[in-house]
Amino acid sequence: MTQSHLSIQGVSKRFGLYTALEHVSFAISQHEFICLLGPSGCGKSTLLRILAGLEQPTTGRIVLHGQDITTRPPAERGIAMMFQSYALFPNLTVAENIAFGLREKKWTRTAIQEKVAEVLAMVDLEQAAGKYPGQLSGGQQQRVALARAIALAPDVLLLDEPLSALDAKVRQKLRREIRRLHEETGMTTIMVTHDQDEALTMADKIVVMDHGEVVQIGTPEDVYNRPDSPFVADFIGAINFFEGTRFVGHLPDANALLAIRPEHVRLLDHETECGIPAVVESVEFRGSFYRLFLQVQDEQESTIPLRLTIDLPAASAQRMRVKRDQKVLLELPLEKLLVFERDAWKGAG
Repeated sequence: MTQSHLSIQGVSKRFGLYTALEHVSFAISQHEFICLLGPSGCGKSTLLRILAGLEQPTTGRIVLHGQDITTRPPAERGIAMMFQSYALFPNLTVAENIAFGLREKKWTRTAIQEKVAEVLAMVDLEQAAGKYPGQLSGGQQQRVALARAIALAPDVLLLDEPLSALDAKVRQKLRREIRRLHEETGMTTIMVTHDQDEALTMADKIVVMDHGEVVQIGTPEDVYNRPDSPFVADFIGAINFFEGTRFVGHLPDANALLAIRPEHVRLLDHETECGIPAVVESVEFRGSFYRLFLQVQDEQESTIPLRLTIDLPAASAQRMRVKRDQKVLLELPLEKLLVFERDAWKGAG
């Protein structure tokens, strides 16, 4: 059974008149993989630096293993941080980069050699031990930085957007590598990202942040399928927003702000009185699915046309031969609708 391992309690951070964090509080269980997710400037990297001891909070405290470590120096926290730039020493070999922190901790030469060999094997870089960072690819440098952090056997590993500088294919591979290393080492891992796909595929729990505040905490399934606000719904995945009044007679709550994921909108392949008429404005091929952009034929003839996005499996789209300017019928399954208060809109979508 997991237990509360790391606790962030009422942490705020101000830089002059600018508030980077506002009363952030949540607990992390031992061995969890947490993603801090949010747009640029939401405070996630500032929170990571406070956890690492590189910044001091204006108010609040950080508790690890039941001990207040808020003012403890970085080297005495049992927390390792991997920076976005990797921060490798260009004049040291891969093995020397990994050994650097161990030498600082006065490990013996034999113990250092054994640990370096162990972590190089974990990241599949045994053959690169004698190379310099400049001789490695970006993905290899990232793995060296990971190995260096893991070698210190920290209680908590902090990752600051570690994959942002890599191309898409390498990024996808290293997502799996980082997750595997997390599971092998059993460390508590906290990763900052603004990439929703990284958070959804890697995290046990996602902490969604906006304007220095935590707006939702939950499993990837929770935040995707049950977002607490239009902001979360809009930030994580594609979403359609519309007002309930647009479909009086079809939907139950005419005064609500409604939302539905593109993959949940159904395109009907037969005539029915319950179908919502629409016209296909454009079609995008996305490999395993097609994304359709539709304009609803609004019975109310509103001055603001309602447009919906649908993700249709490739086989279905090909079978139905969907094309631009085609007239179609839609169905919005009630069980898939997300309902928010109307005043929660604030420009979502």
